[in-house]
Amino acid sequence: MDIEERLNKCYAKKNETIREHTDKVKLKSDILKKLGYISEKQYFLLSEACEYHDYGKTNDNFQERIRNGGKFNKEKEKYHNVISPLFIEKEKYESEQDFYEIFYAVLNHHYYTDNIEYFSNNKNDIQSEFKKITEVSKKVSRSILNRMLEIDSKGPIGGILTGLLNRCDYAASGNYEIEYQNDFLIEKIENLNYKWNEMQKYLIENRKENVIVVANTGMGKTEGALLWIGDTKGFFVLPIRTAINAIYERIKNQILDGEVKNRLSLLHSEALDYLLEKNNKNLYQDIKQEYYTGKNLSTPLIITTLDQIFNFVYFYNGYELKLATLSYSKIVIDEIQSYTPDLLAYIVLGLKNIVDAGGKFAILTATLPPFIKSLLEEELGKIKYKSFTNGKYRHNVKVEDTELDSKIVYDHYLEKKGKTLVVCNTVKKAQQIYKELKELGVSIDEIELFHAKFIKKDRLEKEKEIIEFGKTEKKGNKIWISTSLVEASLDVDFDYLFTELNDLSGFLQRLGRVNRKGIKSIEDINAYIFLKINSKLFISGNNGFIDKTIFDLSKNALEEVNGILSEEKKYELINKYLTLDKLKNSDFLRNFKYMKSYIKTLNKGMLKKKDAEKYFRNILSYKSIPRKIYEENQEKIDELIRNYEIAEKEEDKEKIRINVNLYTLSLGKYEIRDGKTAVKMGDEIIYIVDGEYSKEIGFEKIKKEKQEKEEIDLFI
Repeated sequence: MDIEERLNKCYAKKNETIREHTDKVKLKSDILKKLGYISEKQYFLLSEACEYHDYGKTNDNFQERIRNGGKFNKEKEKYHNVISPLFIEKEKYESEQDFYEIFYAVLNHHYYTDNIEYFSNNKNDIQSEFKKITEVSKKVSRSILNRMLEIDSKGPIGGILTGLLNRCDYAASGNYEIEYQNDFLIEKIENLNYKWNEMQKYLIENRKENVIVVANTGMGKTEGALLWIGDTKGFFVLPIRTAINAIYERIKNQILDGEVKNRLSLLHSEALDYLLEKNNKNLYQDIKQEYYTGKNLSTPLIITTLDQIFNFVYFYNGYELKLATLSYSKIVIDEIQSYTPDLLAYIVLGLKNIVDAGGKFAILTATLPPFIKSLLEEELGKIKYKSFTNGKYRHNVKVEDTELDSKIVYDHYLEKKGKTLVVCNTVKKAQQIYKELKELGVSIDEIELFHAKFIKKDRLEKEKEIIEFGKTEKKGNKIWISTSLVEASLDVDFDYLFTELNDLSGFLQRLGRVNRKGIKSIEDINAYIFLKINSKLFISGNNGFIDKTIFDLSKNALEEVNGILSEEKKYELINKYLTLDKLKNSDFLRNFKYMKSYIKTLNKGMLKKKDAEKYFRNILSYKSIPRKIYEENQEKIDELIRNYEIAEKEEDKEKIRINVNLYTLSLGKYEIRDGKTAVKMGDEIIYIVDGEYSKEIGFEKIKKEKQEKEEIDLFI
């Protein structure tokens, strides 16, 4: 029986022959070519890899397992992906390199083991399996293994063809579209009939370039980013879920007129829950299908968090699929200065790999400390850079050399009223200021608190309220107290700001939430910055989260500020004080260099994907329910969990999980350390935690008479 006959008679999976599956996989490669995402040469190599990738499944042991069921027996059976490459004929190709690259991709399209080592150690048995199938003797030369190691040594770029093969294979096996065409974005943006400003025109003109653009808040960076992406595949990466949800809704409703199917996806750890809450749960199947279209990276435009796409920098088993997708994509990084040192290291190394693979990036921000630009260019070389700093005067600033003072906030509100935003560095401080303002006499109807330590049901409601109240055209009298949740990319416009100092970039970001459009009077002070903070917030060992070097430099910069703060002055301060040279002894730079060096020591396949996802964000969070909330809703929560255990349909389990999640929040290890119990829902543990909770204040850890140290929570 020749190989083609075997392909038509043998099965790749139940009820699908290897030939049927192979042809489906090759059709997916045709789509990538048709969309212009891969070159003619890539298409040739990919099509060949698709053809041969499952030939190894024609072995008798695999076919017996398909017929009778059962698990892989490593004593009896050889992995099909190590047999398949032997079917590739070197003489078929004009270029030896083509042969080796196809061989490498087919060999590595699964990671059941260390493929090259396994191939080397078992080559006699693999050759025997090949002979049983083809009745042809074939020797694997040492030169082939050496060339496999050579490709492997190229690092991530050596795996691009493997990743493209995986995309085609998974899409064919999962019966989903590998990519949907972006033939709508430019038309939709142009239908807005906006007159593009200088910054937006610059992004249109530089669609084929990697760029860094610094522009004032309110200049239309979102529209500029979409114009830069144009009619190709794009990822829009933001640092905070609240901002991601807001940008998603803005693009969905204001640009795409609600037409998101196969066009726009939201991708973060709570995206499915958010979409089902925002829409009708009865539309579960439609929403879930759209969510998984994004999860499979098939949507032309994906709004996402860093951890969803940049975790490939850990080179976990299977990372190639993600990097291969990014190799033909455009990536927008919004507000890069908001990231911690380790996440910034992932961005720098990730962008380096993406550019090497063929992808493009645009960094758009209202404030860019020069040290970040320097760190990027150390790895990537010179990047096209442009700042757009001219604009209306929007801020009249008063610097207070004290801690954030609720009495100053109260007196100002009593006199001026208006939309007032108070931003604190920690949840604990925000709760304190809220209580103090109430004690001073602010009515319950004129004050709100918004931070991450509300249960999901309450947080979603507050998120919706602050975005609605924060609209420029909205008038009102209310004090909103928050944390840096409001700092980046959230389109809110208040009349007055009172804020603690965290760092200069953060302060300028917070300023962007006040007089956002520059149409309000600045005759009077509209922003107060308080320079003294709790010293326990400074990084010391594993404690704290504010870099003291950056804080002190920021404090020195603000000593130059008094009264009207022009856009030009803001950038002058950033460029003067936050340079790489001035930060050389900072914890930020030390931690950045450590993480960058660590990532560079990793080899392919050292980590599993789950481990990479866990390590990517080093803040451990625990899904929790405040005991008070649990006791008030115990009958309902317990019934939901019981129903989850007996539910047979995945859809029913998902709906139950989402309903249970409405009562939960994420807490740090210190907050769940004492007085906790737990319930299980499937494989998931949910902690029931002692502490105070109200919809007004959120979660508060019960204070002990003797606290060994102040525990700073990073969930803001």
